[in-house]
Amino acid sequence: MRSCESSTSARLLEMLRAADRPLGGPDLAARLGVSRAAVWKHVQRLLAQGYRVSSDNPHGYRLEAAADRLLPAEIARHLTTRRIGRVIHHFESIDSTNRHAMELARRGAAEGEVVVAEAQTAGRGRLGRSFFSPAGVSFYGSLILRPSLPPARAPQITLVAGLAVAEAVERHAAMRPGLKWPNDVRLGDLKVAGILTEMESEADRVLHVVCGAGVNLNVPAERFPADLRGVAGSVLSVSGRRVDRAAFAADLFASFERLYDEFLASGLAELRARWESYSVLTGRWVSVEGSGESMEGEVLGIDEDGGLRLRGRRGEMLRAIAGDVTLKKSKDRRG
Repeated sequence: MRSCESSTSARLLEMLRAADRPLGGPDLAARLGVSRAAVWKHVQRLLAQGYRVSSDNPHGYRLEAAADRLLPAEIARHLTTRRIGRVIHHFESIDSTNRHAMELARRGAAEGEVVVAEAQTAGRGRLGRSFFSPAGVSFYGSLILRPSLPPARAPQITLVAGLAVAEAVERHAAMRPGLKWPNDVRLGDLKVAGILTEMESEADRVLHVVCGAGVNLNVPAERFPADLRGVAGSVLSVSGRRVDRAAFAADLFASFERLYDEFLASGLAELRARWESYSVLTGRWVSVEGSGESMEGEVLGIDEDGGLRLRGRRGEMLRAIAGDVTLKKSKDRRG
């Protein structure tokens, strides 16, 4: 169920957070305009949300520790954006943040509204693949966007989001991540994040875009399923650094808003150099499979429309607009 923090609970939390001493029940009741029994009820609500509030001393209540969760109140403490993340729909568990965000978009949700979840039961990646989404350790979120773009340009938002995730991961991991076209973020040789962008449109205009990201933050290496070990990792498992998830969410929203606004104003051309500075494919020999065709070549970078540029075996220029990319060993270039 969606967390619906009442204004009273939120005010109580801020009072406890700001206090340098325990606050008594009568004092809190007077300041909040509620009964002492209601204060106790709201404290229980904070406890259920994961906050540690001591109440076993004669002086009243004290906030001992904040919740390590993607609660709107926790993200808001770090938020610097104008619109991205100013409205947050929070779930304990959901099948897919993208699916719910798309429903909200159809019902008229504003650009910048975000759906976040502590866990997903049917997290989705590209091409219908599943995304491993354990509870309480990572970031799962989907942004609702309403760009004034022709439908053909909307997929470029995937690259904008990938760059935003890479920037945020770099700051929190203190390691340089890599981008694998079109939608993967990697630390070392392991995938730590994926992007899924979906849209609904009319013939000549985008109605709305939902851009989802799953970022593995504090997942221990041993918690990954056997079939993902050696393939997927997390910021914690690769860098050894534990991430404040709410701070990461706010940081990601800030990076995305800045890059998205730049993209809307000037197109992808202005972001190409920054995207390519993270690329793990440029200069590598790859095969690309997708849309019923395959190609092979040396990656030269991305073009102004977000396509992958390659040089084929005979020196011909190739371009992929979608597909799965597989790195090839250098010996595979011969023949």
